[in-house]
Amino acid sequence: MRCEVDFIVIIPARYASTRLPGKPLRLIHGEPMIRHVYDCALASGAARTVVATDDDRILRVATDFGAEVLMTSPHHRSGTERLAEVVDCLQLPDTSVVVNLQGDEPLMPVSLVRQVATAMHQHTTAALATLCTPIHNTADLFDPHVVKVVRDAKGYATYFSRAPIPWDRDGFPLRGEDRELSSGSYYRHIGLYAYRADFIRAYHTLAPSPWERLESLEQLRAIYHGWRIYVEEAITTPGPGVDTEADLDRVRAMFSTNRSDF
Repeated sequence: MRCEVDFIVIIPARYASTRLPGKPLRLIHGEPMIRHVYDCALASGAARTVVATDDDRILRVATDFGAEVLMTSPHHRSGTERLAEVVDCLQLPDTSVVVNLQGDEPLMPVSLVRQVATAMHQHTTAALATLCTPIHNTADLFDPHVVKVVRDAKGYATYFSRAPIPWDRDGFPLRGEDRELSSGSYYRHIGLYAYRADFIRAYHTLAPSPWERLESLEQLRAIYHGWRIYVEEAITTPGPGVDTEADLDRVRAMFSTNRSDF
């Protein structure tokens, strides 16, 4: 089913993951992880879906199940640089909307792929769009693996951080405490992006920012150089991505019990 807005999905898929080598080809419910991600992209109604890889093994597997695959350089420093190579190879117009769906997100809901693409179409002053969900407890708020985002009154990002932001000067609990947080105060960033092709082309020419180096968050480069990021609250909560063997076991269990939720 085609979505009401026009967009393409690019799925970056590297074999040489440090924590989980061969990650895109690990089996989940009898199929390689990359197949589940690809099926999500197809179901989103994207006009085109492309797997971008730097490894012949992923190329062979993805081609076998019918995916369009582009081989890209193994020397890219980030996923966005890999996207830039694909955008140029496909000769996409500058106004094209591209969704970056990571190859390690087999439980990403189809509805969120559509949502982020629609948000990009609707916010013409933004260079990219992404999503967030509320944070409800201090354990997540203080977890550096949970990226936090602060938005302005119109929904544009002012900053992303691994630290707990905004800081409640007078009422913050101690780090070791675990308690419920008031609704709407804190938001977790979801790493699903939609871009315009002209931004993707420009991004890899920008110098890394001091914030990006400190936080190890690539999106801070865009804010530092004056590009606007629109952040919309997700209409549903995505399932977990896969970074480690433990993550993989958890996702396999979720597929076995209730994959229909995603």
